[in-house]
Amino acid sequence: MSQLFLYYTEFCHLCDEAEALLHASGFGESYTKVEIDDDPGLLALYEIHIPVLKREDSNAELFWPFNQQQLVVFMETGR
Repeated sequence: MSQLFLYYTEFCHLCDEAEALLHASGFGESYTKVEIDDDPGLLALYEIHIPVLKREDSNAELFWPFNQQQLVVFMETGR
């Protein structure tokens, strides 16, 4: 399985929802959280888009909002 990054920021309720969905879908151990406020480049890229999931292998990104079915397809296919 690909390394997955969850781009987020603290106190983001949508980020909390995405993280809960990851856990409920069985991917709770499959991602690393990346705080975008710690990196000006990431903040510029994702500030109005978080939460965002990104696969390391393909650099594919899944932007919120997404549901469990979209998450599973993203994890299986990278799209």
